Amino acid sequence: MLTIDQAKRELLQLLQSKSVFHGEFTLASGAKSNYYIDCRLTTLDAQGAWLVGQLMHAAIRKEEAARKLSIAAVGGLTMGADPIALATAMFSVFAKDSKPLQAYTVRKAPKTHGQTKLIEGNFKKGDTVVVIDDVVTRGDSTIAAINAVVNEGGKVGFVAVLVDRQEGGRAKIEGMGYSVVPLFTRDELLQKSA
Repeated sequence: MLTIDQAKRELLQLLQSKSVFHGEFTLASGAKSNYYIDCRLTTLDAQGAWLVGQLMHAAIRKEEAARKLSIAAVGGLTMGADPIALATAMFSVFAKDSKPLQAYTVRKAPKTHGQTKLIEGNFKKGDTVVVIDDVVTRGDSTIAAINAVVNEGGKVGFVAVLVDRQEGGRAKIEGMGYSVVPLFTRDELLQKSA
């Protein structure tokens, strides 16, 4: 198995080669950008998922210990968070955690049939969870997931993101009282891929 530093270098290279695009793009927020980061091309890649799982697991366990928390599950707004949450939970089993991290997903709207859930998977009222996102720009998707968790009776220990685009989203989330732990920043991704 790779060390954390080796895994971080490999994941950075993979993100730079598979997930960073240059050109003219309109972001989900409506803002214009001369680059686009599509993390799903990396998080849904077999090697990428493994590296994301290892690194996100390490970051979450480190932050959990520093904050003296007991994190039950990881997840966020579908679809960007889904592969990251599952990879992290699976790596938690591989790492033989005494209490493996579980995965959940937050729908964009409650299901209209069955149990009409907004949060699917392994989440229950009272759980302390980590909200995950692939890319944080303005923070709206992450905030939607935070609000869903809180409204369903969960507690958000902190937020973990694959990439912070450094465009105000992190500050907005932290302004709400939630720490944000990014694996990478926009500057790191763009330094070699330009």
